[in-house]
Amino acid sequence: MTAGQTLARRPVRAMVVDDSEQGGRLVADILQGDPGVTVVSRPSDGEQALTEALRLRPDAIFLDLQMPRMDGFTFLRILMDRQPTPVVVVTSRGSKADVFRALELGALDFVVRPSEPGGLDDFREDLLARIRMVKALRLDSLERRAAAARSEEPEPPVRVAVIGASTGGPPALQRILSELPGDLPLAVLVAQHMPERFTRTFAERMGRTSAYRVTEAEDGDAVAAGRVFVAPGGRHLALERGPGGLKARVLPASDAAGSRYCPSIDVLFESAARAMGDRVCALVLTGMGHDGRRGVEAVKAAGGLTLAESEESAVVYGMPEEAIATGGVDEVLGLERMAQRIARFARGG
Repeated sequence: MTAGQTLARRPVRAMVVDDSEQGGRLVADILQGDPGVTVVSRPSDGEQALTEALRLRPDAIFLDLQMPRMDGFTFLRILMDRQPTPVVVVTSRGSKADVFRALELGALDFVVRPSEPGGLDDFREDLLARIRMVKALRLDSLERRAAAARSEEPEPPVRVAVIGASTGGPPALQRILSELPGDLPLAVLVAQHMPERFTRTFAERMGRTSAYRVTEAEDGDAVAAGRVFVAPGGRHLALERGPGGLKARVLPASDAAGSRYCPSIDVLFESAARAMGDRVCALVLTGMGHDGRRGVEAVKAAGGLTLAESEESAVVYGMPEEAIATGGVDEVLGLERMAQRIARFARGG
């Protein structure tokens, strides 16, 4: 389809993306019941869907947001940047916030899955109504919509602070984030040694007392000023700079061979050193072990600022002591001075 054209005169080539075999089959069967629709692919995860979308260039995509390997939000961000395509979100009744977020990222519309068998007829009509909408859609209007979504993305931070912590870390992190001024041109990434399924709640709790928006990181998140990203338990968090700006990358444990810690502070610090150079501040807080030692050396070599918590305030002095022993720590500070020093760094001091 070229700019200004519609699909009114030919069949719609649709893709259905759903990790549920039953859910995906239901949507595909309804769509193929319309003689004007051909389902060209049914990928079951976001990575496969992105590959298929870029290869097949479907006319419309019906997307489930909660998927393994790459979720629907990351898929939408990348797709709308590379190849604007009409996307209809297929959602449940309890996912209103997810729907609005998807619409902000460029999705065209949404349909709600039936919660009871009696709602199937309405669901079928909703899906086919979206096909009629896609047939009437002008591609140039979709491209303008995608461009507008990209233009609304927040400004990248001038500087980044990366913080690593283990035993005793949660209250220390909460204190620092609660004391950081919210108007700094700064983003913060956190690697706290914590099991899976705990880090999302941990991030939410920290966000209640911080001027920053604190969330568990998702792969592909735009790293922006005023944001704090917490590494998901059982996975690593890294910072990446590319054509689209600064992005958070969430990596499986296997991507850091030789690291006994997950999330790994070293992985986070080393990636930040590569991405930000002298515009990164690395802080090692309380904890057992030596995670962060190698990362501190990388940040120091890149010209960034390196900090470690003092023995007087650290619950466990192991990690700060290991970092200090490298000779690469610029300043050793008590917890009560950390937020003030990070704020000064963010302002260029």
